[in-house]
Amino acid sequence: MRFLNFAPTGKRLMALTAIWWFVLKQALRRHNIISSDTVAQPVPESSKLSTPIPRQDLDAVHSELKGIAGFFERMLRRFKLLAHGLVLLPLAAVFISLLGVSLVPGIALFEAITEASRDWPALAQYLAWGIGIAGGYFAYGFSLIIVIPAACFIFRAYAREFRGSYYSAETGRWYFSNGLLYLVRYSFLEFITPTPFNNLFYMLMGMKIGRGVHINSTHISDPAMIELGDKVTIGGSAVIAAHYAQAGYLVIAPVRIGRSATIGLRATIMGDVIIGDGARVLPNSVVLPKTRIAAGETWGGVPAVRLDPESLTAMRSTDENLL
Repeated sequence: MRFLNFAPTGKRLMALTAIWWFVLKQALRRHNIISSDTVAQPVPESSKLSTPIPRQDLDAVHSELKGIAGFFERMLRRFKLLAHGLVLLPLAAVFISLLGVSLVPGIALFEAITEASRDWPALAQYLAWGIGIAGGYFAYGFSLIIVIPAACFIFRAYAREFRGSYYSAETGRWYFSNGLLYLVRYSFLEFITPTPFNNLFYMLMGMKIGRGVHINSTHISDPAMIELGDKVTIGGSAVIAAHYAQAGYLVIAPVRIGRSATIGLRATIMGDVIIGDGARVLPNSVVLPKTRIAAGETWGGVPAVRLDPESLTAMRSTDENLL
């Protein structure tokens, strides 16, 4: 990209835009998103999501892995706090670099506007700078939703099924995967939710999404472990996390939501959950791990349980009496 140093600012901006569009098209082709035939498969209602994962000794300081991964895991288990601190340093360097790359289009836009308004009156210059900063932020955001999935692909940082100690190499992969996701969640994703752009971002991060899916939430973790059928609705601020912790174990397990299912406002779906076609989870409910919701059922509560038609009728009558 040395040629960009010698081009006028406007041409540099056009070149960066062309590069961004080329990377986007390649990412879309790789994930088959631009194909009109792309559609999530129907969600099976099997009682099991995967083969059982053997238990691990949580107090072990050795590792069954070989090479660098085994060395990393042994150090992590022997020197827990120190090892965690040392691991965070290279991760921070990667995150800073990715944010820096994403900022380049925004900086180029601001520079172009600054040069164009160089001879303007002071007040007009301030207005132009303000527009440049605001526009630069959105240029950064749209670059970020391409740069982060690209980094996720390069590093193969997709969460995988796992049951074991927090102090393991696989936990490091899971941590890195969600760290990349959270860079976007906490700096830009709210501004494009719900739009086709947040669906696109989740697809690029590995989530399987059918046609007509509406995701009105940024509180999603482990996208590569989540599958949404056609016309699924995820309500505002709903939480879908394909992991949970229990008795010293970290468990990462898939979440599958069938076509036309609805997840209500602020509901929580934990790992190892299957929700059938046309099912509903009521607002503020918590669906615990290993729950299987059959097609067409309605569940609600904390923890969520199946609600029969009589219970739903009684709930509606209570709500009407309160009005």
